[in-house]
Amino acid sequence: MTGRRPLRGLRTALARASAPLVRIVPRQHWDSDEVFRRRRRVTGVVAVAGASLLGVSLSTPPGSPRFYGLTLGVAGTWVVGGLASGPLHLGRMFGPEDTLRRPVLTPLASGVAAFGAFYAAALVARRIPVLDRAIGSVLTYADQGSGPLVLTTALANGVAEEVFFRGALYAASGPRPVLTSTAVYGLATTATRNPALVLASVPMGLLFAQQRRITGGIQAPMITHAVWSALMLRYLPPLFAGRLAEQRPLQG
Repeated sequence: MTGRRPLRGLRTALARASAPLVRIVPRQHWDSDEVFRRRRRVTGVVAVAGASLLGVSLSTPPGSPRFYGLTLGVAGTWVVGGLASGPLHLGRMFGPEDTLRRPVLTPLASGVAAFGAFYAAALVARRIPVLDRAIGSVLTYADQGSGPLVLTTALANGVAEEVFFRGALYAASGPRPVLTSTAVYGLATTATRNPALVLASVPMGLLFAQQRRITGGIQAPMITHAVWSALMLRYLPPLFAGRLAEQRPLQG
């Protein structure tokens, strides 16, 4: 019996730690039929416009003023579209003693964990030529661009995508918002014509959508997306240093 006590205590501790990740906060806001219809009209137009602009932005030379302008334009499109669709909510998570609080620490940890999973996947992907080239193509913008500007545009787009995809689009997705918002997110990413970005959009889209479902708002996915993006920009380029070195003369 004494041997079971540590196991029972471990299970209890794990259950408490994982509770914010799986326990859904009761919904406190509902859209009227009019707001729901407006969301659908706005998100349909903005999804096409934003995806088109995204594709154009990643066809411009790394480090060029046009790249930064278009990338910030994509972020602006997502934000304006999200806000124009109707009310958005930050959401809450369960804390100690069932208190509700704004999600901060758990999304931070989720962003770090997501980066760890993608870093492990990148170790495999760099051995697959098509993915090695695709990831190197994206990282060229970080390698040859201005560090502060690249970080700023990446964080701006990460937050903006959550405002639109997990905010407005999720709310306009009907009975299966997790699957629908993730599918549209993946379709929008295909405008980049980069298989690595498209593949990444599916698991990350599901993670962000689950955070939206559990918390009822966009703060958790925004934090996770920002942390994940910052870590990817910091630690992924050295992993593909050889590929990036090959691309510098071609881009210059």
